[in-house]
Amino acid sequence: GGLAPTLVQWRSGAISGTLLLVGGNGAVVVAEQWVPSGLVALIVATVPMWMVLLDARFGSGDRPSRRAVIALMLGFLGVGVLAGSPGVGAGGRTEFLGASLVLVGSICWAIGSIVSRYLENPPRPAMLVSTQMLSGGAIFTLLSLASGELAGFSLLDVSPRSWWALLYLIIAGAIVGYAAYVWLLTVALPSRVATYAYVNPVVALFLGWALADEPLTPRSMLAAAIILASVVVITTDPVQDLRVKPSDRADS
Repeated sequence: GGLAPTLVQWRSGAISGTLLLVGGNGAVVVAEQWVPSGLVALIVATVPMWMVLLDARFGSGDRPSRRAVIALMLGFLGVGVLAGSPGVGAGGRTEFLGASLVLVGSICWAIGSIVSRYLENPPRPAMLVSTQMLSGGAIFTLLSLASGELAGFSLLDVSPRSWWALLYLIIAGAIVGYAAYVWLLTVALPSRVATYAYVNPVVALFLGWALADEPLTPRSMLAAAIILASVVVITTDPVQDLRVKPSDRADS
């Protein structure tokens, strides 16, 4: 039930969805063709910094507490330790351009995250996610058509393993993960929501160990401990609990 999104709410979803999905995820997916995953993880770990700075400058106007800043720096350090293994990057013009694209994507994701907190969105998070995904999906389709990707594509060439992977991404990545992120943006502060960028590499690390027999090195364990410590520091910051959310400002 519930009313359908208005034109203004569709526009809001299209703006934030384009920034998050096309500019954010899209740029990273394209860049990963040339940039090692460790370097990608390190650059994406700048998202919390961009989110906090953008919200302080253009959003709420609240400066992050000293504890929050220390926690963000600690988390970035942890991702740097995790991504800093040999072979993270070999240099070269192609890799530089790819890394620049990842940085642009990270900034787009941060802008989309902050913008979505202040636009006139649909009343329910699920409806907001729908407008974002439909808008982002439409743009991706147009880009795919324009680049000629669909010219030689056939559904018959898609393997069962690829279909299962797509199903997993739809359920775990979109319905659960992305929807939870969008909901958190409406009820929590950017400095806390942004800690996902630190937690993701740790989760991937332990899933790789549990499911794919990937080794856990002392360096990776140290990095995981640093990252988790940063998340604990920022989520237990009492100053952050006193900050006003956009919805609270509107009600006052």
